[in-house]
This record gives sequence, C-alpha cells and structure tokens, in this order.
Amino acid sequence: MTKEERALKIIGRLKEEYPEVGCTLDYDEAWKLLVSVRLAAQCTDARVNVVVEKLYAKFPDVDALAGAEVGEIEEIVRPCGLGASKARDISACMKILRDQYGGKVPEDFDALLKLPGVGRKSANLIMGDVFGKPAIVTDTHCIRLVNRMGLVENVKEPKKVEMALWKLIPGEEGSDFCHRLVFHGREVCTARTKPFCEKCCVRDLCEQNGVENVEK
Repeated sequence: MTKEERALKIIGRLKEEYPEVGCTLDYDEAWKLLVSVRLAAQCTDARVNVVVEKLYAKFPDVDALAGAEVGEIEEIVRPCGLGASKARDISACMKILRDQYGGKVPEDFDALLKLPGVGRKSANLIMGDVFGKPAIVTDTHCIRLVNRMGLVENVKEPKKVEMALWKLIPGEEGSDFCHRLVFHGREVCTARTKPFCEKCCVRDLCEQNGVENVEK
C-alpha cells in the first residue's frame, strides 16, 4: 500500500466517522474568521468564541474595528492571551482591509499572507472555509496525527507537513480532512493522554499500530 492509497483510505474512514465537520470558530463574515484565527493562537476556540462576542458588540464591522484604539481592542481580547500583539495585528489587519480592499478579505493566498498576523495556517483556513478553495491547514492536531499515521515521518515544521500533504490529499478533500483531524485529535488520537487506539476508526491503517508494507 502506497502513502497515497493509505491517505485515501484514511480520508474515507474519517468521513464515515465524522460526516459533518467545519471550523469550530464561530463567524458569519470572512473578516470575523480572520480576527478569530489570530486570537486562537495559544488559546482554545471555545474561549475565542466567547471573547469575540464582546469585541463585535463594540466594534461591529471592519470600519469600526479599524478605527478603534489598539488599547481598546487589547482590553477586550486579553483573556485570549498575548493581548498586546494580537490587538496590534488585528488593528493593522482591519486598517488594510478598510484601506486596500474595501472592507473585504482578499481571495488570494499570497495577499492573505501579507496581512499582519496571518501565516500559512490561517491563510489556508480562510481559503478553504470562506472561499471553498483547496486548502491544507496544518494545526497541531494535523501535524501530530499525520506523523502518527505515517503520512509523514518525523516532520514537525508546519510548512513542510503542508507541502507533503499536498502530494497525498486531493485538493477538494484537504480542508475537510484537516477539520476531521481536529475532531479525531480531540476525541481519540489525543495529545495529553495516551491515544484511545482501541476505538480508532483508522487503527489498522496507522503506522503507530505497526502497519507495514507502505512504499515510501
């Protein structure tokens, strides 16, 4: 079985196990997902979802948030941690959206990468969830699980994992595949406890469980 074959089998199993998936950050406009993704660094999605309610109540659109004082933003987002840097990035990002893009989030990966506080993971999330484009979101769950499963070998750098997965995962499957890895990583293939391999839907395909005969 090649890596490509294994990847397709894993995709199929995860689809059966988690048929309905999506981003766990709450948003109804693209710019809000951009804000939430920045706040989610070293913070849980659940906490971000609570904090942004207060943020949007005071600053309900791009123009309002772009015109806010950084200190005002920081005061609200502080519970997410790294409040000063996150507030600066959010403020700068919203100003660029206002001044250069008419308040809209650009539908271009390279343009997204130029926004303050936006890296490859965030840009891929926006491309996949907002614009429905091929995307690979290499968050901590994705990196941990694809290493355990043997789709990559001892690769921890997000960009390198992303590039390796582009060769294995069909473009139209990438975004949902990564979302399913988040669900699986939280419920079964956990990080802080021993993985619950006995109830894993891909245990017979997982390198950690001794799968052999995989062509490199």
